[in-house]
Amino acid sequence: MAEGFTPLLAALARPGRPSSDYDLNPETDLPAGRVLRPAGVLIVFEETPAGLQLYLTKRASHLRHHPGQIAFPGGKVDPADDGPVAAALREAEEEIGLPRENVEILGVLEPHETVTGFLVTPVLARLVAPFTPRPDPSEVDEVFTVPFAHLASRRFRVESRRWRGRMRHYYVAPFGPYYIWGATARMLRALCDRMGR
Repeated sequence: MAEGFTPLLAALARPGRPSSDYDLNPETDLPAGRVLRPAGVLIVFEETPAGLQLYLTKRASHLRHHPGQIAFPGGKVDPADDGPVAAALREAEEEIGLPRENVEILGVLEPHETVTGFLVTPVLARLVAPFTPRPDPSEVDEVFTVPFAHLASRRFRVESRRWRGRMRHYYVAPFGPYYIWGATARMLRALCDRMGR
């Protein structure tokens, strides 16, 4: 495996801890006995001469939920999926045209709870064969890459906005015209924390 993946593999070997959209909002009252829907997202890295590149999507602007937001390819676990890894691979194939045989699974991070009631498993993978992104226009407006060094160098900050009558705090990691925030930024922050950066 390429040397650029060594820090990621080392991070996966370290213990981590679950994260959630509530990490920066500890005063939130979570209902007892809430049922979370399992989901998986694919965090795909490609080794290039300039270093590791991370694939992200810009969700379609006409979507009912999270329109125009930056996200990983992925989604809820369907009955036919064998868990969140299978769901992440299937969704990546559907959303951005990434064949599952073009990636190698490196491991998973601890699940992330979202305010929308999902328990999302981040699945780390490396691209082992080239592919040409083909965004599904019903779900994705754009597929792009971000240098992982941009995120690993701790480009995260905390911002706030009013949501459901109270201020909600969340991580952001802007990159050029792309506003990476919310659950996507929190999962990336969790990865960088495990890398000790």
